Amino acid sequence: MGIADDFNKSLHQHWTQVLAGGAYAEIKNSVLRLGYDKAAPDNYSDAQIDDYTMLGRKEYLWRPPLRMTVRARFSHNAAGVEATETTKNVLRGTAGFGFWNKPFTMQGHWFTKPQAVWFFYSAPPSNMALVPGLPGWGWKVQVINTTGAGVVANALPAAVAAGYARLTSSQPAGHAVQRFTGAHEQIITDPMKDWHTYTLEWLEHESTFWIDDTLLYKAHTAPTQPLGFVAWLDNEYAVVTPRGELNFGKATCGKQWLDMDSVTIEHL
Repeated sequence: MGIADDFNKSLHQHWTQVLAGGAYAEIKNSVLRLGYDKAAPDNYSDAQIDDYTMLGRKEYLWRPPLRMTVRARFSHNAAGVEATETTKNVLRGTAGFGFWNKPFTMQGHWFTKPQAVWFFYSAPPSNMALVPGLPGWGWKVQVINTTGAGVVANALPAAVAAGYARLTSSQPAGHAVQRFTGAHEQIITDPMKDWHTYTLEWLEHESTFWIDDTLLYKAHTAPTQPLGFVAWLDNEYAVVTPRGELNFGKATCGKQWLDMDSVTIEHL
C-alpha cells in the first residue's frame, strides 16, 4: 500500500480531516492549506489530516521500509535558538508532518510509549528538551524510539538524574532522558516560509532525512512499531525537561497556516 496525493480539486479519501477551534482545510490551485485565523489559550485550535484517527493503534498502516516526500511551506518562519516566549513573527504552537503512534495528548494524558519519525516544530513556551545541546523548541527532524532495549535499563537512571538536576545542573539528566526516549534530533535552518521538498526514509534500523534532495541527518535508530501519518498545525505547547518541569497549555496566535502541494508515501 502507498499513497500519492497532489490535492487536485479535493482531499483524497485516504485522509481523515480533523478541524477544531475555528480551523479550516481548503484546496486551491492544487495546494492544501491547513490553518486558522486566530487562536487563544482558552480554545484549542487544530488543523490536521491523518490516516489513524479512525483506526486502533494495532491497525496503523505504516512500517519500514518506506519513503515519505512532502512539498510544503508555512505562513511564518521558526523560532530561533535564542527564542523567548515573547518572540514575535514566528510560527506559534506546534506543527509538522510524518509518522507517530499518538502516545499522549498535549494535556499530559499518556496511552503508550512514544514512537515517532517526522519533521516536527514547536515554539516557545514549548520546551521539550530531549537531546542535550539542542533547544527544546524549533523546526527539527526528530526520531523517538522508547521501545529499544535500553529503555527499561535507563528508566531509573533517568528518574534519578532528573531529580538531581532540579538541585544542580540538568546535563546528567539530559543524557539519561535521551537514552530513555531514544531521541535523535537535528535543527532545520532552511526558512519554513519557503517551499521545500521534505523527504524521510524510515528503514528497519535507520532514519534518514533530506530537504530539497540534500541530506540533512541520519539517525542509526528507527521506530519499531506501526505508526500513523499526520500533518498538522495547532496552538498547543508542552514543557517537559530533564529538570522535572512538566506543563501543558495553549498559545495565543494570529492567522497562520501550513500549505502542502503534495504528499507521497511509498514502500521500499
